Amino acid sequence: MPRIHPTAIIDPSATIHDAAVLGPFCVIGPEVVIGSGTVLLDHVTIQQLTTIGEGCRIYPYAVLGADPQDRKFHGERSTCEIGDRNIIREHVTIHRGTSGGGGVTRVGSDNLVMVAAHIAHDCDVGDDVTIANQVMLAGHVIVEDGASIGGGVGVHHYATIGTCAFVGGLARCSKDVPPFLIVEGRPAEPRAVNVIGMARRGYTQDHIEAVKEAYRRLFRGNGAPMATAMEALRLEHHDVPAVLDLCDSLVAAAAGCHGRARERIRSDDKWAVPAGPRNA
Repeated sequence: MPRIHPTAIIDPSATIHDAAVLGPFCVIGPEVVIGSGTVLLDHVTIQQLTTIGEGCRIYPYAVLGADPQDRKFHGERSTCEIGDRNIIREHVTIHRGTSGGGGVTRVGSDNLVMVAAHIAHDCDVGDDVTIANQVMLAGHVIVEDGASIGGGVGVHHYATIGTCAFVGGLARCSKDVPPFLIVEGRPAEPRAVNVIGMARRGYTQDHIEAVKEAYRRLFRGNGAPMATAMEALRLEHHDVPAVLDLCDSLVAAAAGCHGRARERIRSDDKWAVPAGPRNA
């Protein structure tokens, strides 16, 4: 039998693995699935229609799978999917999706979500992501693999935080954050290459040096048009995927709206949001 504290309240339609642990005063709503080895310490609420994978650890007063904070939401069926080995700290909120965003909020695996962070409806968070205290992800945000977001950061809806990017604390991200870069400020602007993050993700030194060169030429150049610099970089570093990814993200952001590539998918009466990328 699952190790369930007698004060826990569990809906009959919930599915809890025998190796899961539910501490005191946890509340598990309808159609919730909790995987093997996942531990809910105490006072955790999983409201409904939420799947949590294996080996997660969820701290007190986290609320997962709640209704989205969206005026267009009228009670339609939507879900929240959380992967494996995530650490979700106190007072974190992760809301379900909406029909306008594909109906699902996704969080991948091996993530650390710190105290009082908010992941809104239809967000897609990848793997190995660090989200610090009181980060606010608006609806439809994508956070790609290996990204780190400092405390108190606010991310505009439909923005993308690129692979292995680092967002400094208290930054305001009103447009896409390019992969592999450190951004800071209000609004957030590129400051450097996330060398440490790239090394931790297994990028070789020559690829890191190529990205550093690309950063200098794109953001610290002598006034040459960015399009011209990107064209040269694509030719010179055609065998360095990180440089190509950096250029692609800048092109996509410029082609979008207000610096957000995915903003262009919106319309006045219907939104169609594709699932986010899963970069290795």
